[in-house]
Amino acid sequence: MTGLSARLLLLTVLFVMVAEVLIYAPSAGRFRLTFLQDQLADAHLAVLALSGSTEQKLRPALEKTLLMHVGVHTVEARLGAHFLPMLGAENMPKIDAHFILDTGTFFTLIWEAFVTLAQPENRVLRVIGPSPLDHSVRVEVTMDETPMRDALVDYSYRILQLSLFISAITAALVYLALQWLIVRPVGELTRSMLRFRATPEDETAEPRVSRRQDEIGAATRSLADMQATVRQSLAQRRHLAALGEAVVKINHDLRNILSSAQLVSDRLADSQDPRVRKAAPALLHAIDRAVSLCSQVVLYSQARRPSLALEPEPLRDLVEEAGDTVLALAETLAPKAPWRWTNEIGADVTVPADRAQLLRVFENIARNAFEAGATEVRFTIRDNGKTWAIGIADNGPGLPPQARENLFQPFRGSARAGGTGLGLAIARELVAAHGGSLRLAATGATGTRFIIELPKAAWRHDRRRHSP
Repeated sequence: MTGLSARLLLLTVLFVMVAEVLIYAPSAGRFRLTFLQDQLADAHLAVLALSGSTEQKLRPALEKTLLMHVGVHTVEARLGAHFLPMLGAENMPKIDAHFILDTGTFFTLIWEAFVTLAQPENRVLRVIGPSPLDHSVRVEVTMDETPMRDALVDYSYRILQLSLFISAITAALVYLALQWLIVRPVGELTRSMLRFRATPEDETAEPRVSRRQDEIGAATRSLADMQATVRQSLAQRRHLAALGEAVVKINHDLRNILSSAQLVSDRLADSQDPRVRKAAPALLHAIDRAVSLCSQVVLYSQARRPSLALEPEPLRDLVEEAGDTVLALAETLAPKAPWRWTNEIGADVTVPADRAQLLRVFENIARNAFEAGATEVRFTIRDNGKTWAIGIADNGPGLPPQARENLFQPFRGSARAGGTGLGLAIARELVAAHGGSLRLAATGATGTRFIIELPKAAWRHDRRRHSP
């Protein structure tokens, strides 16, 4: 009974029974009221029958017969101030409870019905109310409660049987409807998910797309779209993983080749030919970029964040060190360009950071700015309470639309021709590894501004040598 269908069946039966109980309570009160009103009507008829008798010797026998058929001990009736003949006045029993029918409320009728059902022994009741035959006549009777209780119990059993029958029919219909509309489609979705989890590459595991316009139809279509997207992402990741493995395998040989080229370029730098000496820095820079590109591709292909050694680091010193590296590289390309590096971070600002990794973040962002056409990079700081917000702004031409749409996407988010887009992607992962975030704040014709938020406290319990 743990399946959805069984639970729905049990809940349907339970809810129908609750509804029947809510219906039964007022109907039981009404049944009791009707029973007592019928007693008053019969008593009124008995009084009328007795008042029509002309033979005095027949009166006691007739009175006894009438009381027996009505089922009461005594009857008293009056029309205004005029009293009709009284029956059973000589055998007045002890009264246990009395009720006035025309003063009862909805809730008191229900309460009195359940009190009657709960009585273990007979009570003698005094009942007063208008006659259903003539409302101008008020009738008062004394009667035993047991016959009324037996009738109410019998009525309750009939209601219970009817409730069970209605519950069974309703539950069966609701069960079939829910089985067809909900349980069966949800079961298909579940089986499709399990097949997809087992073999995500298998395109036959896609769920059957429903044309239904309700939530189930929307769920099947959303699941099919999600599986297609995940399958495409998995295929792309497999290709990237294969590419990463290939790059790792050729990286060693490529580095040897580049090292040989670097030795040759160093010798060219010592050449006496001014044209050769002028071209040597550009060649050295190209080789350094090739080595850096190989390292970045290998690192990214490993699909994991680097291990960090978090220590309190003066942020201003880190920015200055990054500036020295980036400016030195920029001056090799254009020695006479007006390069500017503005550091507005106070000397008292420290962050828990891996010095080498955070330097890479600053250098990547700043180098991208200079390569995109900027001549100045400005670092600012803002205290956000639990984090430091580091602003990195440049005066370049801004990011093109394609770069903005694919920002932080490797191999797609480059702002210049021939770029890989790995710089920002790796920078963002390194910042995330520190427990922070990197986002684009603004870009346009007057420049681009990135925001790096770093926590003031280390975000790992063990600050050293943990892979975030």
